[in-house]
Amino acid sequence: MRVAVLATGGKDSTLALRRVLNADYEVKYLVSMIPLREDSWMFHYPNIRLMDLFAQAVEIPLVKTETSGIKEKEVEDLKHLIETLDVDAVVSGAIASNYQKTRVEKICKQLNLKCLTPIWGENPLNLMKEILKQRFETIITGVYAHGFNREWLGRKIDEVTVKALIELNRQYGISIVGEGGEYETLVLNAPFFKKRIGIIEAEKTWKNQSGYFLIKKAKLLNK
Repeated sequence: MRVAVLATGGKDSTLALRRVLNADYEVKYLVSMIPLREDSWMFHYPNIRLMDLFAQAVEIPLVKTETSGIKEKEVEDLKHLIETLDVDAVVSGAIASNYQKTRVEKICKQLNLKCLTPIWGENPLNLMKEILKQRFETIITGVYAHGFNREWLGRKIDEVTVKALIELNRQYGISIVGEGGEYETLVLNAPFFKKRIGIIEAEKTWKNQSGYFLIKKAKLLNK
């Protein structure tokens, strides 16, 4: 089956990508939407423009387009991009967000495509453990909830970080996987990557209990 994977470079879409690759689907494209506003309802904002490097690192063609980021209009923007692709299914890294899942399913139904959600409904802690077991090199690129501080920006997700996320879940009720938009991530390397992403220059932006780890310059490195 030929599939297009909705990809942000974050841990969830990367794990979904790994799952379909392991299942021997033919991944023809990575699909990325570039929101023109920070508060997009559907799509990642921090560092999404690094998807070109990410696609080169995994050696899968990338198709992308800009979107207004306006609620529902951005869904139509995604539909217009997907309908140009020669695929049988669309893969989403949704875990518990019905908002995202139902809208991607609606697009697929309209275009007569299958909608695959490889990690939907799975236990959040188990997913984090799988990311560690699969040796994803993942950093936190944005935080947007009480309990986080500036020091979380750029932090690597390892066993210590997962324990800290479990504690934040206990104290503040945040999603361990950030499915409620509490934080965003970027995967720099994984075993199935052909090359890894190296950060050359980055800066932290912090305001009103939220912030970004903005990567201003990066390059591909040999593994």
